[in-house]
Amino acid sequence: MANILIVGANQGIGYYLTERLLELGNFVAVLDIRTDAVEALKAKYQKAVLPVIADARNLSSIENGVRQAVERFGTIDIAIHNACMCTFEGEKDTDYETYQKVMDINYFGALRLAKTVLPYMRKAKKGRIIFTSSGVGVTGFFNISPYAASKGAIESLAKCLEIENEEYGISLHLFHPPLTNTRSASGIPIPKEFKAEAKKVGYGLAERIWSKKFVICHCASQAAQVRFCYRHPLYIGKMMTKAARRAVGSKK
Repeated sequence: MANILIVGANQGIGYYLTERLLELGNFVAVLDIRTDAVEALKAKYQKAVLPVIADARNLSSIENGVRQAVERFGTIDIAIHNACMCTFEGEKDTDYETYQKVMDINYFGALRLAKTVLPYMRKAKKGRIIFTSSGVGVTGFFNISPYAASKGAIESLAKCLEIENEEYGISLHLFHPPLTNTRSASGIPIPKEFKAEAKKVGYGLAERIWSKKFVICHCASQAAQVRFCYRHPLYIGKMMTKAARRAVGSKK
């Protein structure tokens, strides 16, 4: 049983991650710009779930959510940044403002959460922080550079914070879900039948929440794919792009 805080969990992978964590007996605080789906879980889990309206782009709202979680649960054992924004235009059609907005949610949102929870964890001499990454942050992909760049950035941030906080008993980790059938991934030009089910991914990650591995995947086959991506990043990125373009062309 653990006290867990998740930023971005009212839908998709984050929602099912929350649902399964609650089923396993954990206490979960969810910070999101909408909490209607999580609110519905209160009927079954009552005081074990704490929905808080918060925006990953707003430091004071994250601080408020963390403070409420500490007041309710006493400690935060695990903090997860899962909020994200993804756009689907090439660089030439994407302005600076879009790059900045995506980075603000995906990268700086992760940083805001980390800098807010780390003082509590350092005082407790324990804790883990998990950022949700993506394969495209390793390999690259076409028409997705703001999102991919932000995920690449949190990969490096997690490594640095792991090194800096090891002496406090705090560990950093990355979730690496596969391409999943979620609203945020709906613009990726790959047929739904090639996308994983959000429930299966969320449940799998919940069941591996205490994994000692730096990269945490929902199943063994995904872990193997991720290892291959790290070994051959650009090759995989180009191969996936060619496959996606062929799929788009076949639909025309």
